[in-house]
Amino acid sequence: MSGALLNGDAQRLQECVAGGGVAVFPTDTVYGLCCDPQDEAAARRLYALKGRPPARACAVMFFELEPALRMLEQLREAERLALRALLPGPVTVLLPNRERHFAAACRTDRDSLGLRVPRLPERLQELRSVSVPVMQSSANLSGQADACALAEVPSRLREGAELVLDGGKLPGTPSTVVDLREFDQDRRWHVLREGALARSAVQEALDALSLPAIQRSC
Repeated sequence: MSGALLNGDAQRLQECVAGGGVAVFPTDTVYGLCCDPQDEAAARRLYALKGRPPARACAVMFFELEPALRMLEQLREAERLALRALLPGPVTVLLPNRERHFAAACRTDRDSLGLRVPRLPERLQELRSVSVPVMQSSANLSGQADACALAEVPSRLREGAELVLDGGKLPGTPSTVVDLREFDQDRRWHVLREGALARSAVQEALDALSLPAIQRSC
């Protein structure tokens, strides 16, 4: 399969994001559009390119799990265990945003954070050296089909982005969205969108955890 990233592509992506740019890039599921999750101006450009409703949140993607866990210092033990069970992988996890990180990505719901850590195939491993998180959404026009090849990314996005990376043909099924916002308190979780990871696989991963007892306040 063609489309392996080149040495230096990760640095180019990181520099693009740091400079306030918007990039088209490959993931483990579909092509994405990304920018700095703390740059409101860049976020507005990304939303305008996609025609995405401005109040609708985007996920934040880390390219390794450990930096995400270090940044989210107020995660509870049960939440950390769940993240280690599901990530890296084709999953977007919705978490409590206790530290209110990434306002540009969270939009009007500052209490929630969508987190992505992709499980990148060998030909996309170059991206694992990206050391900063990115705000990401699928590289499509709002409401339209996801792109599994660069040619399927609308020309409006490719021409409007400062950087376009070709990762070849991708699987084409978007991430599964798992809501863990009640997981610490009640051990409840919900699949909001079943995608690349089946709900049964999510349940198997979470059922296998040895979780701490729930702490109830008096």
